[in-house]
Amino acid sequence: MSDKKMKATAYWKENVKYLFLLLTIWFLVSYGAGILFKDALNTIKIGGFKLGFWFAQQGSIYVFVILIFVYVRLMNKLDKKYGYD
Repeated sequence: MSDKKMKATAYWKENVKYLFLLLTIWFLVSYGAGILFKDALNTIKIGGFKLGFWFAQQGSIYVFVILIFVYVRLMNKLDKKYGYD
């Protein structure tokens, strides 16, 4: 296998690892906090709203937007690491 192909394979594996990690975080926040753990979170209130409700309606969207910025930062570092910048 050529050096270029090995580099591309390593790049893709690391990219998929980042995707899996970030999507897992988003799943835990959106499905976990908004549905599975909502009863426990509803004992806490933010701005007059129950925390479980807040995560289901707005929190998961905020986390998703933050994860987009995290992904961009990780990919910029990954591009520099493998010389694709």
